[in-house]
Amino acid sequence: MSHAPDDPTLSSSSPLTSPIDESDNQLSPPLDPQEPQNLPGLDGTPVRWFDADRKEPYTQITPFQEQNDTSVEFFYKPITLTALGVGMAVLAYVAMTQDVLKEGEEKKRIGVYAAIASFLLFSMIQFRDGPFVRPHPAFWRVVLGINLLYELAMVFLLFQDLDSARAMMKYLDPSLGRPLPEKSYAENCEFTVQNIWNAIDIFCLAHALGWFGKALILRDYWFCWILSVAFEFAEYSLQHQLANFAECWWDHWILDVLVCNWLGTYLGMKTCQYFEVKHYTWRGFRQTRGIRSKTKRVISQFSPHDWTTFKWEGTASFGHYFTVVLLLAVFLAAELNPFYLKALLWMEPDHPFVIARLVGVFLCALPAVRELYQYVNDPRKTVRMGQHVWLLLATIGTELLVITKWSQGQFPEPLPTRVRWAWAIGASLLVLYPTVRFGLPAARRYLRHHERNAKQKSA
Repeated sequence: MSHAPDDPTLSSSSPLTSPIDESDNQLSPPLDPQEPQNLPGLDGTPVRWFDADRKEPYTQITPFQEQNDTSVEFFYKPITLTALGVGMAVLAYVAMTQDVLKEGEEKKRIGVYAAIASFLLFSMIQFRDGPFVRPHPAFWRVVLGINLLYELAMVFLLFQDLDSARAMMKYLDPSLGRPLPEKSYAENCEFTVQNIWNAIDIFCLAHALGWFGKALILRDYWFCWILSVAFEFAEYSLQHQLANFAECWWDHWILDVLVCNWLGTYLGMKTCQYFEVKHYTWRGFRQTRGIRSKTKRVISQFSPHDWTTFKWEGTASFGHYFTVVLLLAVFLAAELNPFYLKALLWMEPDHPFVIARLVGVFLCALPAVRELYQYVNDPRKTVRMGQHVWLLLATIGTELLVITKWSQGQFPEPLPTRVRWAWAIGASLLVLYPTVRFGLPAARRYLRHHERNAKQKSA
């Protein structure tokens, strides 16, 4: 699914990495003073734009060397003009044929759908490639385009009041726009087999599937366990605002953490281990013989091209520690945001909009976390943050802004004192640990270095 970051054959202009800065080439051999060097402009003379000859070498730009899956060359042939022609033909047919385009509100709806489809077509063809090549880089370009559309929608909603947003959601789905009753899961907390059995529903399967996906994204047992426990504490902290966060103790720690979350994490990590040890040898579709072999080759197109094991090493350095804490905070926000959005916009948990948001964030997080891991662990080659992780951070942040704005006056109950103390102690520990682990040793090294320099000057 991803390119290994230590492959020396990857070009600096590959879509996997960002262009390498000149400061990264310190190990390159020294230049021969006798060899002619490329000077700015034309032989060192600045070239004005109206005098530039577009046929000279200094005007040529080397394009990105895209990493293609050579086992299926047919799907990597450029079809930009063909796609443009087909897209324009479809638009003309839908917009100008009366039996397709109905009168009234249907015209506005189809116009919005056509604009979205046109944007996704452009993103599929023209956006930069991400770190994944399976099933096809164009698929992940479309995922990036969907993320951008959602981010633009959240930016638009940020400037609307809550009543206007609810009215807009009713336009998208006429069944919305009605207040929903609050549901609590802490009504009968007696620890009996019957109560536990009654608490098992479709959301248990959703929990397990969600943590299976998180394991594929994070690829680390400890990270998943910390995130699982942290989310339960977050539910304890926010149950005074959202009634469905109120659960029995055995629902929190037995059904959620020890059963559903553990099962999903275990299966996800086993899947990661399978992809890690799998021997990857790819043959082209034409080189495959037999219907069975060709069918297996088509199915394997939806499996990873290769696999990168994540070792976050949160205690190795302050940079790694900050990245792990930031990623933990972003994941918690991404988990909590849909609960607040569906409560504010009066949507059921199984509404298609809620499910689409969860699936979309999962697809966006797969390449985003892969880019973040490479950005942290390979800073010499990755000198700028990838497009997927940048846009996903912006999306989660915009959701938080929307929730903060719409929550004014919606949750009048103040934050309990014990929750304030708990969050204050947790924040203090998060600051105290890097201070002791990284700050004090750095201060000692600085003082020793300063004393050594002072002794040398006095001698």
